[in-house]
Amino acid sequence: MPLRPGRPVLHRHFTRDTLVWAPMTRVVSDDEQGTRLWLATGSPLIREVTVDGAGPRDLPFADWIETPKKIIQDVYRGPHCLKFHPRDAAYSVWWLFDPSFAFLAWYVNLEEPSVTWDDGDLAGIDLTDQDLDIWVYRDRRWGWKDEDELEERLAFPDAYWVGDPDAVWAQGRAIVPAIEVGDWPFDGTWTDFRPPADWTIPEPVTKGWDRPRERG
Repeated sequence: MPLRPGRPVLHRHFTRDTLVWAPMTRVVSDDEQGTRLWLATGSPLIREVTVDGAGPRDLPFADWIETPKKIIQDVYRGPHCLKFHPRDAAYSVWWLFDPSFAFLAWYVNLEEPSVTWDDGDLAGIDLTDQDLDIWVYRDRRWGWKDEDELEERLAFPDAYWVGDPDAVWAQGRAIVPAIEVGDWPFDGTWTDFRPPADWTIPEPVTKGWDRPRERG
């Protein structure tokens, strides 16, 4: 069954089967085209950190994978974000907005195809981020992001969750022509999106967030 608009949904990111990042979002739409989610600044966030509170970008990957970790409840501090997951696609496209809802940029997140689950009281979307991303500015200038992280982590195949970097690069390159000519989804659609006025920040999830990962 499609997820109803407005429903709170946990957007869970995994490294293999380990939960590492999960903000609370709201469903904008869920249909044959794909799933759109709204992530508002200030939304509850579950994330993995070291026992000392460091994040994965605070230390070399070789140290990160050997350091004990814990899950904490936190708050999302990034820009407002409209996330679109096309059906069965190995990427999502994000529309980023400032606090006044002015459109800032697109962001292409390369990832394993997402899988939706619904436990009744709680629903979610599960995926694995594949690190490599693309920034796309309003004038459609674009650039790769985090290619250095991808390269660094590939040196640790037993610990790293990206098994086929060539496929990740190929997926990214396949999106570039649409960016450069302004085709969908980089044609201005949804750049004027506003969430419904009655949407509030979702409540934090304290139960069910740690259910096993859903796979397609």
